[in-house]
Amino acid sequence: MTGPVLRDLTALDAALYAAVAATDTPALDSALRTLSAAADHSKINLSVAAALALVPGRCRRAGVTGAAAVALASFTANILGKRLVRRPRPDREAARVVLGRHVPMPVSASFPSGHTASAFALATTVGTLLPATAVPLGLLAVAVGYSRVHTGVHYPGDVLAGALLGSTCAGIALAAGRRTP
Repeated sequence: MTGPVLRDLTALDAALYAAVAATDTPALDSALRTLSAAADHSKINLSVAAALALVPGRCRRAGVTGAAAVALASFTANILGKRLVRRPRPDREAARVVLGRHVPMPVSASFPSGHTASAFALATTVGTLLPATAVPLGLLAVAVGYSRVHTGVHYPGDVLAGALLGSTCAGIALAAGRRTP
């Protein structure tokens, strides 16, 4: 994409970011800040995967495959994606993101959201192998993604790209898992 289409998408992304920043949500600010920080370094995802891996049978397979998907998504987002695209982080001061929402601003590039990629990788993988977990893990992944915009460290487009990347990595991990006994 080049020219006017890219400019329009960038403008839409900035407008959505500004709309989230302008929305007064004091009841959510602390919880979303806490969730965003808890998702740092895939702590939530790897904890869920590890807990599942301790249970024999389908849960163990879901946990191991989920951890592999998280590792692939994290690598792809943070090592490849951010270095290739190099999108600057949003200017949350200019957007007037409420100070009470702030988490430390990462020094890495903004695109794609690694937090979201990892959360969707786990949710998609484990939700596929253990269907009863699909809705709660899917909602958690959406909440993690939204928390990154809410706290001012990502544009919505970064989160959308992270969700797509994470879901794709889940598909790869699931396909690889089917080939292994």
